[in-house]
Amino acid sequence: MTEPPLRTAVLGTADIARRRVLPAMAADPQIELTAVASRDGGRARQVAEQFGCAAVDSYDAVLARDDVDAVYVPLPISLHAEWAGRALRAGKHVLAEKPLTADRPTTEALLDLSRASGLVLMENVMFVHHPQHSVVRELVTSGAIGRLRAFSAAFAIPALPAGNIRHRPELGGGALLDVGYYPVRAALYFLGPGLEIVGAALEHSEGSAVETAGAVLVRSPSGVLGQLAFGMEHAYRSAYELWGSEGRVRVEPAFTPPADHKPTVWITDAHGPRELTLAPHDQVAATLRAFVRAVRSRAVPSPDAGECLEQAILLDAVRARAAPGPAPQPPRPEATRPERQERP
Repeated sequence: MTEPPLRTAVLGTADIARRRVLPAMAADPQIELTAVASRDGGRARQVAEQFGCAAVDSYDAVLARDDVDAVYVPLPISLHAEWAGRALRAGKHVLAEKPLTADRPTTEALLDLSRASGLVLMENVMFVHHPQHSVVRELVTSGAIGRLRAFSAAFAIPALPAGNIRHRPELGGGALLDVGYYPVRAALYFLGPGLEIVGAALEHSEGSAVETAGAVLVRSPSGVLGQLAFGMEHAYRSAYELWGSEGRVRVEPAFTPPADHKPTVWITDAHGPRELTLAPHDQVAATLRAFVRAVRSRAVPSPDAGECLEQAILLDAVRARAAPGPAPQPPRPEATRPERQERP
């Protein structure tokens, strides 16, 4: 017996929702898009008309509807915890934009609420659902490049207008959560859990209220070092490379390819350089399918809940490591004299 489609509503009309997720929802027979909500009623009607669903001018009103099984939350990061939590308490499954929250304790609390409610709470990390990365991981684990020695990843975007929400700290803006998320999650994907942040720096452009660039050094339990870079005032770049004892593998673009993009995996090994071209894949549609599967199977909180929490831990550790501390003070001259050192 075919299961009915998952009746889904959207809380907010963010750019990513309008451009990528809503079209994929409308095209998926496993999903019935029932409502779009915005605090701007006109905006809600405009988007709802485009996608053939109801327009609602209140998020709470959406959660009260009995024709909604699940909600997608593309709101600013600072609002994720509030509305994901309200949706779970209202009995709705939740697909929330990444990062799920801005810190580990809040992420942990939401995952606990999901578990206690018996409802799926999934973070919308789309790139991990693209098969190009599993192909790369298989190449590495099969020994194609020998023993893995180093990993590097970068994600950066050009400068945004000053009024963009990514420049507003009260909304969870800043390069770390917005674009730094990708190389950190890629390190977790390829190097596994237990990563240690051994170095980090976050830079602020003049006059900026948020960090606009950063770099992180991670170390895996097996001793593989990872160099991660990100920013939001750079020439666009989306890439990673795994470097082994006998070769290397590189993917670029890596994190946000369009559905019709044919990925290329560049491999250099004992036989020289070669290219592996893969079939196009729609990672947005793949993510939605994964969400529906999780709901159907009641995979609570979600199949990737462990990675979601580990990611939150890593992002907190980056902030802590990059936080400026008191400058080290040079020793006082008398402290270096032999007679002072010999005192008990």
